[in-house]
Amino acid sequence: MNFDYNTTRRKLILAEYGRNVQNMVKYIVELPTKEERNRYAQVVIDLMGFLNPHLRDVADFKHKLWDHLHIISDFKIDVDSPYPKPSEDAIRFKPAPLPYPQQRIKYKHYGKTVELMIVKAKAIEEPARKQHMIQAIANFMKIAYVTWNKDTVADETIIKDLREMSNGDLQLEDNVNLNRVEVRAPNPVNRQRNNTNQNGKNRNNNNRGNPGNNRPPRTNNNTNSGKRY
Repeated sequence: MNFDYNTTRRKLILAEYGRNVQNMVKYIVELPTKEERNRYAQVVIDLMGFLNPHLRDVADFKHKLWDHLHIISDFKIDVDSPYPKPSEDAIRFKPAPLPYPQQRIKYKHYGKTVELMIVKAKAIEEPARKQHMIQAIANFMKIAYVTWNKDTVADETIIKDLREMSNGDLQLEDNVNLNRVEVRAPNPVNRQRNNTNQNGKNRNNNNRGNPGNNRPPRTNNNTNSGKRY
């Protein structure tokens, strides 16, 4: 007995339409007359639209279905399509893979953006505009430094790093004041509230798991019900 497994079948070209649609398209390709192929192709197009109702929101809904019909037939179907036949080369075209950057970032906490900004600043010829650009780069470097290290940084450190990254071409005066960047520490009130809530949950879980803690409250039967003296 021979069993028909998916591993022995032909690979599905467009899996969203299923194997039955692919078998129907294969049957249409082998029909002898074009009139029959056109009639059955329209039936399959309607079925493909029914199986994928989300495509109806697409502007070129019918056009896409006819393109898929040609793709499923491996571009072998000969029918009178209301749209141009898609190009096989365009469908099978694979774009070249994106290359990974090979350059090493010297100061990773500043990132590649600062290096590109330094290159742009070097090309500026107008002195006033160039100095303004250098100041902006230094302020951005300070923000990036604090974001990475979560600590305060002296302006002298930023100026020194800028001088080294630009090979001495971009310099600021040592007494320049960069923009102030605040380092926000976590709120201790919220941290204490979270710890309190967590401790309360742990106590409730411990009490729930200990049967001895579920005893009813004790009542005092020796309560004085007589006169008060």
